[in-house]
Amino acid sequence: MSKVVKQEGTLGGKKIIFEKGHLARQANAAVKVQYGDTVVLAAVTAGAETRPGVNYMPLVVDYEEKMYASGKIKGSRFIKREGRPTDEAILVSRLIDRTLRPLFDSKIRNDIQVIATVLSLDPEADPHVTALIAASSALSISGIPTLYGPIGACRIAEVEGEAALYPSRDVLVSSPVDLLVAGTKNKVNMIEASGLDIPEEKMVEYINLAHQEVQTCVEMIQKFKDQCKEIKPVEMIYAPTEVSPELKDKIKSFLKDKLDAVLFGEEKSGRNEGLKALLASLLGHLGELDEGGEEIVKAYFEELISARARAAILEEEKRTDGRGLSQLREISCNVGVLPRPHGTALFERGLTQALSVVTLGAPGDEQVLDSMDEDGTKHYFHHYNFPPYSVGEVAMLRGPGRREIGHGALAEKAIIPYLPKKEDFPYTIRVVTEVLSSNGSTSMAATCGSSLALMDAGVPLAKAVAGISMGIFFAPDQKSYKLTTDIQGIEDHDGDMDFKVAGTCDGISAIQLDVKNEGLALELFPEIFKRSYAARLEILAKMNRALSSARADLSPYAPRIVTITINPDKIRDVIGPGGKVINAIIKETGVDIDIEDSGLVMVTSADAAASARAVEWINNLTREVKAGEEFQGKITRLMDFGAFAEVLPGQEGLIHVSEIAPFRVERVDQYLKVGQVVPVRVIEIDDRGRINLSCKNLLKIENKEGEGGKDKPRSRFSGRFPKFGKSR
Repeated sequence: MSKVVKQEGTLGGKKIIFEKGHLARQANAAVKVQYGDTVVLAAVTAGAETRPGVNYMPLVVDYEEKMYASGKIKGSRFIKREGRPTDEAILVSRLIDRTLRPLFDSKIRNDIQVIATVLSLDPEADPHVTALIAASSALSISGIPTLYGPIGACRIAEVEGEAALYPSRDVLVSSPVDLLVAGTKNKVNMIEASGLDIPEEKMVEYINLAHQEVQTCVEMIQKFKDQCKEIKPVEMIYAPTEVSPELKDKIKSFLKDKLDAVLFGEEKSGRNEGLKALLASLLGHLGELDEGGEEIVKAYFEELISARARAAILEEEKRTDGRGLSQLREISCNVGVLPRPHGTALFERGLTQALSVVTLGAPGDEQVLDSMDEDGTKHYFHHYNFPPYSVGEVAMLRGPGRREIGHGALAEKAIIPYLPKKEDFPYTIRVVTEVLSSNGSTSMAATCGSSLALMDAGVPLAKAVAGISMGIFFAPDQKSYKLTTDIQGIEDHDGDMDFKVAGTCDGISAIQLDVKNEGLALELFPEIFKRSYAARLEILAKMNRALSSARADLSPYAPRIVTITINPDKIRDVIGPGGKVINAIIKETGVDIDIEDSGLVMVTSADAAASARAVEWINNLTREVKAGEEFQGKITRLMDFGAFAEVLPGQEGLIHVSEIAPFRVERVDQYLKVGQVVPVRVIEIDDRGRINLSCKNLLKIENKEGEGGKDKPRSRFSGRFPKFGKSR
């Protein structure tokens, strides 16, 4: 049995405990991290071999939510075990992946897997940050070589204008800022943020504060690593890179004038075709190669492309499409491009093309959330699709992958702060972005397209939202650099960062940072935000020319929602026993009805007449009858002392025998029949809520009992109840 090693520390005022040697002993490394009562087990394993055809570093990260961690059983009646990961679990997996991947040598070809499993959940202790720290700790003692030291993480919220470190979920829900920063002791290598018009200066301040906590976290992990002395190095397999000097010279000589001609000035599609043809010519020129030689030449060819693209930006400020470093690609914005959907927009930036489509639904169409740490509903959601034809490829359609879910979530959270309140606009809103063509920054195109499509649908967004992706190229000494605005595909591939910033003219609403090196020094952030803000304003100006505010009316094909407020005590009258009443309304009128505990009733229908009928029905069920009102009452029961008539659904009143006619009535059934509809007036509502009605002088009837007793005085209440006593 291996030795158990423990390390304790404090993070954000809570105790954090690192432990190895007790659990999952067959993994290369496994660390259990307890933060508060949240416990995460992170295990790291490296494969001993490489898979054929793999030309990238095959890292897989999985964040596993376990329902038992929060004492819950899955809500589905038919599936009680955890199945497909939730979108939130996939986003956390991506977050950890984006943080760890830059630490590895990209030439590694062993399969490496990191699994972070939440074993216990404390609502006051963030499992996402705990999982990231656990994964970093396990990797640091796994024996798998990395280029940089361990990483730490910090999350920040804002409470009453002040930063709150490592906040609970309840604090995050009401916070105007949600910032998660990860990095090494010296650099920031991952950011995930959302908020409401966060000023660039404040964001820089919060990033600096978060990195101070990151440094504390890194020091704790390093101390833990120092205690784990028995770390066995793992032998790694690297991509073959040995190219003889003679072969290098031969390749460079052949490509000398040809590479620039293909690389610069062409659109992506033409450039890709040109590079494929150039590689084929190069292989033909080189002739027969040794076994594996073709793969080595291809890898070296890719290196030369990357090196030339980088050198052009660093030394000549020259981009492959001829733009200046701060220049945007040509932008085109069109709205209302499809006839039937409720709102549409086509946003184009260079070769990137995103079609966003809005569907408005009833409140009951909300998405139900049932995860380890979240219950409730979601009334706005954005789905992002990336078909293979968007990059000119052929592939099977397998549904959204992690990348699609991540890009959709980024565009979604950029928009959320500016949506109308549910009370003001009670629709469920779904936006789908179809990426029709891609050359980088599609998630930011989806953000711009979503904003325009929502306004086209008549959704009253508080402000238009746009996004831009920034890049950076570092010189070999990692000191000098060049920033690039609006990066395209080749710059994303060959550059050192993809820094996506979305927001309005007044501030930031979402950030996502990925890097390919150790990360960014803190002094770089002010300049990056300054340039991204200038680009965002330029994009917003072009969007506003297409549509500057939400349309006044909804699409004629969108459903209409009519809201009424009823006494909460009357909700049971609308629903009825076992839902009998509400189901009858829905069946007869064809509307959707949603009722909240506050008494807010929302009737949804594309048919105005059907909606009006349903609203009238509900009003009649819940309104309180007042003395003096007149109704068409339906006779439901006949008694010796009078008749009962239904004046409103579920509400009956008594027509006393003395109130049937202006003359004396001896037998009620001579004048009224069950099912008959007669005009009635409410004459009294007694102290017990009973309704007394009259149809005297409203109903034209003949005296069927003769004139006798016509003028005989009669008590208003006489005959209401049967008399008791001896008969004569």
